Amino acid sequence: MSSRHILTAPAWPYANGPRHIGHVSGFALPCDMFSRFQRMAGNKVLMVSGTDEHGTPIQVQADKEGVTARELADRYNKVIGQDLHGLGMSYDLFTRTTTRNHYAVAQEIFKGLHANGYVFEKTTMGAISPSTGRTLPDRYIEGTCPICGYDGARGDQCDNCGNQLDPIDLINPRSRINGEKPKFVETEHFFLDLPAFSETLGSWLQSKEGLWRPNVYKFTRNLLDDMQPRPISRDLDWGVPVPLPGWIDRPDKRLYVWFDAVIGYLSASVEWAKRSGDPDAWRAWWQSPDAQSYYFMGKDNIVFHSEIWPAMLLGYNGEGDKGGQPGSLGRLDLPSEVVSSEFLTMEGRKFSSSRQVVIYVRDFLERYDVDALRYYIAVAGPENQDTDFTWSEFVRRNNDELVAAWGNLVNRSVSFAAKNIGEIPAAGELTEADSTILQRSRAAFDAVGAELARSRFKNAVGETMRTVAEANKYLSEQAPWKLRNEDPERMKTILHVALQLVDDAKSLLTPFLPKSSDKVYKMLGGEGDWSGMPELRDVDEDGGPGYQVLTGTYETAAARWESRPITPGVPLAPPKPLFTKLDPSVVDEELARLEQS
Repeated sequence: MSSRHILTAPAWPYANGPRHIGHVSGFALPCDMFSRFQRMAGNKVLMVSGTDEHGTPIQVQADKEGVTARELADRYNKVIGQDLHGLGMSYDLFTRTTTRNHYAVAQEIFKGLHANGYVFEKTTMGAISPSTGRTLPDRYIEGTCPICGYDGARGDQCDNCGNQLDPIDLINPRSRINGEKPKFVETEHFFLDLPAFSETLGSWLQSKEGLWRPNVYKFTRNLLDDMQPRPISRDLDWGVPVPLPGWIDRPDKRLYVWFDAVIGYLSASVEWAKRSGDPDAWRAWWQSPDAQSYYFMGKDNIVFHSEIWPAMLLGYNGEGDKGGQPGSLGRLDLPSEVVSSEFLTMEGRKFSSSRQVVIYVRDFLERYDVDALRYYIAVAGPENQDTDFTWSEFVRRNNDELVAAWGNLVNRSVSFAAKNIGEIPAAGELTEADSTILQRSRAAFDAVGAELARSRFKNAVGETMRTVAEANKYLSEQAPWKLRNEDPERMKTILHVALQLVDDAKSLLTPFLPKSSDKVYKMLGGEGDWSGMPELRDVDEDGGPGYQVLTGTYETAAARWESRPITPGVPLAPPKPLFTKLDPSVVDEELARLEQS
């Protein structure tokens, strides 16, 4: 047990629609599993994020729906918050980027970078929609790649040859919104001087070799070979104003959405501290010698978290190649680890909301147990490689592993003890078999904990389910039901051991299955809150409109990462099934829904 400060930072979902299970398999559930484990291990966790609400895509969608950008963001902030609440995401604060607090923190980071010389002004050619007069983001322009000739290249990158592009260089460029040819005009913008971090970023990244997932390290290593200045302002009226004289009051210039979004991890920490009653409380997670920070996202977000955000922090700290002084917030810590997952596909196809190749979180949770989804993502998610979600595999794992293995162990142990004794029995003299299985169960906390500490969720849940299998084997071999009459004392000892194994497994599975683990905790006489669940709460901000946040109090929960002796004499009642066995017809029903959509 330790008491380090652990910042856990899941990527900010874009506020343009509900979340589907492909989204949450990367940024959400892995971060929550990690956070719950760290809290159980005695560390002080701060898990913060929110909805990313600025940028042209929000404005474009708002125009299509006939609402303002703020109205659209308000709607989807609530929808996404509800999705994450349904998943049991244990946020200390899930907020949004349209708060006054976020604006102030984002502007402070910009000013610190500018003061240290890591932001410069430059005249460029920007793409404008002739029909609306609005800026077209690079990724909203497509055409023929000037390098390889691929016709579907985006304005920021060609997916065929992998080269970074500028939209003005595309052959026959066209808007992906309405097909019109963009107009390129001169415009003044600010750029982050990424090349000015080549030496410091390289040294920092080198210290992460062997510690980060290989896919993240190698990808970032390649990025550092060709760093170019990156624009951090846009011609747009929706976003954070540029905080400099001559710019702050301009209605047509805003900070680029990617720039202000990554600052959200800091601004959310600051907001959480203010709401806690101690405005400086955030500093323990950003400036303490014992603090560590872990950022979770899908692989399409690696560049922002492993290169650009560290560069921004270095620049604000005055630690880039040009030197400088920390801004008014003081020196800020760089990420300890960037934990990126690969992509989840669905029945062999990419998730696509527009093509309806999708199942939204809310629809999933209306029909199935949340812990069944959490388990699937842990054991079969895209941790190290792209992975395909199939309904047949979901049903198989639910029935064979959750119901027939873990649920069966709980049910037969608790129900037999409740029926024949009525309480947790005391243990008599232990046999070698008893001692061996208990020792293995206790040892699992070190083995599984080591995997969870490295965000190796598949290994962790796999090792846990092996302990469940061993417990089931122990119970079958010892067969306490055969000893009811001939040796009731031995029967009680076996049941005591079995219930201890159930209690241990409940703790080991808590990061993955918090809801069902709470049920087992209460089955065995536990009182109060076991692991901690989030709540949706409406809050106010001085001078700004109210909004919804996801938050919770987790420090008082009983869950700990250790084997705790169960208490003889605690009354037991016949348990209800932990999980619902799914009929095989579910597969055909879901595939039919997919085809009809």
